[in-house]
Amino acid sequence: MCTTIVVGKKATVDGSVIVAHSDDDVADERLIFVPASERPGSFRNVYYDDAALGHDMKDPASGRTYNASELYRYIGSDRGPGYELPKGEEASEGLYSSIPLGQIEQVSSTFAYFDSNYGVMNERQLMIGECTCGAKVHPLPEPGKRLLYSAELSRIALERCSSAREAVILIGRLIMEHGYYGTGETLLVGDPNEAWVMEMCGYDMDGTDGLWVAQRVPDNGFFVAANQFRIRDIDPAAPHDGETLMYSENLFEVCSQLGWWDPSESETLDWASTVSYGEYSHPYYSLRRVWRALLKARPSANLPAWVEDGYTRAYPFTVAPDTKMSVADVAEVYRDHYEGTELDMTQDPAAGPWGDPTRYENNPDKGNAFELSLYRPRGAWERPISIYRSGMHWINQARAGLPDALGGVAWIGLDRPAASCLIPFFVGVTGLPACMETMNLLDLDFDSAWWAFNVVANLATLKYSYMIEEIIQRRGKLEQEAFDLVARYTAAARDSGQDPDRADLTEVCSTHAARIRKQWWKLAKHLMVKYNDGCISTERAIMQKVDYPECWLDDVGYFDGPTSYRQR
Repeated sequence: MCTTIVVGKKATVDGSVIVAHSDDDVADERLIFVPASERPGSFRNVYYDDAALGHDMKDPASGRTYNASELYRYIGSDRGPGYELPKGEEASEGLYSSIPLGQIEQVSSTFAYFDSNYGVMNERQLMIGECTCGAKVHPLPEPGKRLLYSAELSRIALERCSSAREAVILIGRLIMEHGYYGTGETLLVGDPNEAWVMEMCGYDMDGTDGLWVAQRVPDNGFFVAANQFRIRDIDPAAPHDGETLMYSENLFEVCSQLGWWDPSESETLDWASTVSYGEYSHPYYSLRRVWRALLKARPSANLPAWVEDGYTRAYPFTVAPDTKMSVADVAEVYRDHYEGTELDMTQDPAAGPWGDPTRYENNPDKGNAFELSLYRPRGAWERPISIYRSGMHWINQARAGLPDALGGVAWIGLDRPAASCLIPFFVGVTGLPACMETMNLLDLDFDSAWWAFNVVANLATLKYSYMIEEIIQRRGKLEQEAFDLVARYTAAARDSGQDPDRADLTEVCSTHAARIRKQWWKLAKHLMVKYNDGCISTERAIMQKVDYPECWLDDVGYFDGPTSYRQR
């Protein structure tokens, strides 16, 4: 349910490559540090991912679900101490270690990395972004046949690879050797020099491999995907040697045998229309975000908001931004609700009196949302880039010319982007603070950074147009401190020419994150007090009543209310 972005090194203000991702389905939103390891001569367990097909998949041998609880994406020791059984929660409460789906060959050593529902970034500045895409076939996991989904593939790549190209090749090989299950997926894979868009899916419910394609993002390009495949024409005669294009060797044969592609009718294979039904959920669920993100990067492109169908070619694979982009610019893309356009969600009637862009979703007419050729929803909300159910987002920045430990920065935003604040972590840290590795949806925890941001975001829906201005003001100050912190350490590294002290990096990042958590809980307290009972209370005056906008009062019939004793 995510939006994922790449900005090439010639399109950024500092020459960095940026890979970003929003995790738009709240579940286990912990950021976990997975340490490097030495494991010669062993096998690696692979685990089922709830993000693929939900929590109810069961191990045929034991009859238990692969993961003990929806609250935790994984429990065990294979990924380091951050994933061990949560303190205070005993096995008697129904929790147990996650059950492996199978095993693959292990390597002699692995890199440290940050992990969430997908792998985030490793100590060599390899970074990942992701979004789910509908495909024509969504195979189920099966031991011995289909072991891998994109989330586990992203972790394996971060454990083993130091470049994006190496990671794409590894992921492609693992799909063919160990089988792919679950939904169609887009993985963005980047390093300090380049980034690739890799898209994958199954094609046979009983298959033992899968299909995949990968296309390099131009160095001056801005790319976005939003729950829909974005790679299009693939020419069988064109080189696919890893310079700009790669794909699975079975691609053309399989698509031809299934009747999805007829080489006598088309010389090229349109990947998106061949293996998928385009968008899912409803028309413009994906395309609207693609339109808006591309337009934010390149306003001069004047791209149309309305297109002929879900397979439109109105939106190019990439655009060259009008002006070079920074981490802050990418963050602003993620915070968007189409403000200032004809689709501005803060201005339509559903926004209520205080311009709230929140639209809670639960369509009354259920259908196969992955196949819009058959499913015709009776209604729909616009799907913004910043959505209320976003659990977290990250903007990964890889920078050449610096030691890896300092060059890679994962900028983490918790809960929905519009009401969040980026927290930076250098990839050279030796651990993450407890406030980032702590989160339980059924336990409001004041030691958890995620809960601080979630509480503020939910409070803001009560009087959005007022509260969001205070959130933006607080965020601006704290994010500037973070940008200054990263710039200061970067300048020191360039001046000294030496590798940074990893203990120092760990301490400064942990201290900063703790400060952000504390400041965001203070903001929550401030908003609750100031806007209590729909009024505004300050030191100058308490419980000041706030009038509803007159136009909204007119829309809801206020002026038709009981102003006399005469029956209406």
